[in-house]
Amino acid sequence: MSTVIEQPVEARLVAAAPRMPNIPATLHYDRRDPFAVHMTFPAPATLEGVDVCWTFSRELLTAGMEQPEGHGDVRVRPYGYDRTVLEFHAPEGTAVVHVRSGELRRFLAATNELVPVGLEYLQLDLDRDLEELMRGSH
Repeated sequence: MSTVIEQPVEARLVAAAPRMPNIPATLHYDRRDPFAVHMTFPAPATLEGVDVCWTFSRELLTAGMEQPEGHGDVRVRPYGYDRTVLEFHAPEGTAVVHVRSGELRRFLAATNELVPVGLEYLQLDLDRDLEELMRGSH
């Protein structure tokens, strides 16, 4: 069984510097990092001109589809019938994107199939993580 889920989504850019209304973003989930979701935006859609990846919790994405959630760099809230708004706050500015909620629900269902919500801890390899931390401290 694969340990990674990747799903392209069409994000509609609402507020940001580059003029690129629709962005082919990618959602990414890896069961080796079971609490996190990654959303990558292609270089043409970013201020830096390089791919940008935002990492946030799967729980934030799930909860934000029902009611406004998040107080930090990433905020999520429902919008209208089948849209979800994701706000990405950085020192350079804020990007606001709309994504179809159906696409997000499909992605979250796939992540839940791979790692059921509440059982994420079973995927953690604390010995390996500690070993990596110790290796990096030399």
